[in-house]
Amino acid sequence: MKAFIDRDGCIACGLCVETCPDVFRFADDGFAEVYVDDVPAGQEDKAVEAQENCPTSVITVKEE
Repeated sequence: MKAFIDRDGCIACGLCVETCPDVFRFADDGFAEVYVDDVPAGQEDKAVEAQENCPTSVITVKEE
């Protein structure tokens, strides 16, 4: 499973970072980024939760 963020639409609210810190973090520019190649085992539900609750709908989590 992989996670992606359309950083152009990110508003840096921090919801994804709080929900799934094993996948998302704040980059140096203050906006969220995905910092792992694959969503770690056991974190899939949290990554999907971040996707579903993102206020700007810029997160995509999908099977590869």
